[in-house]
Amino acid sequence: MTDDTWGQLRQRLLKTVGQNNFTTWIEPLEFAEVDGGVATFHVPTNFMGNYVSQNFADLILHELSMSGEPVQRLAFKVAANSPTRPVQPTAAEAIESSAGYSAPAARSPEARGTEEGTAAVKSPLDDLQAAPLDARFTFDSFVVGKPNELAHAAARRVGEGGPVTFNPLVLYGGVGLGKTHLMHAIAWELKERNPELNVLYLSAEQFMYRFVQALRERKMMDFKHLFRSVDVLMVDDVQFIAGKDSTQEEFFHTFNALVDQNKQIIISADRAPGEIKDLEDRVKSRLQCGLVVDLHPTDYELRLGILQTKVQQNLKSYPDLQIADGVLELLAHRISTNVRVLEGALTRLFAFASLVGREIDMDLTQDCLADVLRASERKITVEEIQRKVSEYYNIRMSDIIGPKRLRSYARPRQVAMYLCKQLTSRSLPEIGRRFGGRDHTTVMHGVRRIEELKTIDGQIAEDVEMLRRSLEA
Repeated sequence: MTDDTWGQLRQRLLKTVGQNNFTTWIEPLEFAEVDGGVATFHVPTNFMGNYVSQNFADLILHELSMSGEPVQRLAFKVAANSPTRPVQPTAAEAIESSAGYSAPAARSPEARGTEEGTAAVKSPLDDLQAAPLDARFTFDSFVVGKPNELAHAAARRVGEGGPVTFNPLVLYGGVGLGKTHLMHAIAWELKERNPELNVLYLSAEQFMYRFVQALRERKMMDFKHLFRSVDVLMVDDVQFIAGKDSTQEEFFHTFNALVDQNKQIIISADRAPGEIKDLEDRVKSRLQCGLVVDLHPTDYELRLGILQTKVQQNLKSYPDLQIADGVLELLAHRISTNVRVLEGALTRLFAFASLVGREIDMDLTQDCLADVLRASERKITVEEIQRKVSEYYNIRMSDIIGPKRLRSYARPRQVAMYLCKQLTSRSLPEIGRRFGGRDHTTVMHGVRRIEELKTIDGQIAEDVEMLRRSLEA
């Protein structure tokens, strides 16, 4: 069969399948050869070859037979190094192009498609309204500490590709602890190691929107093909689909189909799957069958490490700025609940200092971040301290408040008094009243005793530090 014969045959196919199907599925096919009764075509991706084989192969064979060509079956191959072939973007590239983002590394001429004069193929992926990948969120820019080291290690392992190890990988934790950063980092790593992978990252809300759109437009088969053709599916904030029965059902079937094909699934949520209200039991069960990793609240050391990393990045934009000793320590201590707020505070500091031409010192920090520091100042109560201490030492809260003077009760009681003095604004008499009506001198003695023991007893120092971190987290 010659190229002219294939060109005439394509015109007949156009009349049969319609303009939309022809543009999407037939036009990108490039005739290669006929050998031994097998007609071989070059296709941009395996997905397109599989789709055409399932939906249009019989029609193409019929037209070939009518043209007198001795063809019994069709074969579709991805043209590896054809500079003129139409290029199907990967799922991640389609996402990036829809939002104006590009990968950190330069793209090859084939991946650039229309930038090098080739014709980009219109495909269902081009219309996917999905989340962009942020070029800042890579493994290199992720600061690792004890609260997130397990999540980081698991994400690294998945990002290496290869045989599926944890499926699914579920990352959960509160706001601003690094879930989205790790999700993006996995996507970038996978894409860098294997650009041919279809890595699809989107939010649960976008999954639901796409599902509803497919229902409304009666294109559920396209929806199913789209999501079942990816190599790696990443869904952020999966708690959003809780209570949405139809979306959960489709997510369940998509999940099962991808797992059956040994495709990797990565999920994030704001809490553990078993704790997401209104999430169907079967979905919870599927999410819990892989590796579920908690990103714990940041500790002081991790927050300080994040700030130090961000300072080095900001100094590239503001090389003349100076930052005084103690500023980063203040921010790491006072802004303890949300890393995004912490990073935003530092960015504001650098911008403000550059505008007024001043060094970033304590006074400027207090003036510039008064609202942030005030809002981030969590109020720790005496009752909260008493409860934490009683749980830590495995005694009853009534024993901490009560009159017993046994050493097993007296030492935890003094630790609790010390923490009340350090972490609350309560006066000594007020603290004494909360500890069974004790005199303020008793509280003062307990505080001094713990201060002394911290310098000579490593266990007491560790206990106090662990409790302080737990209360401030």
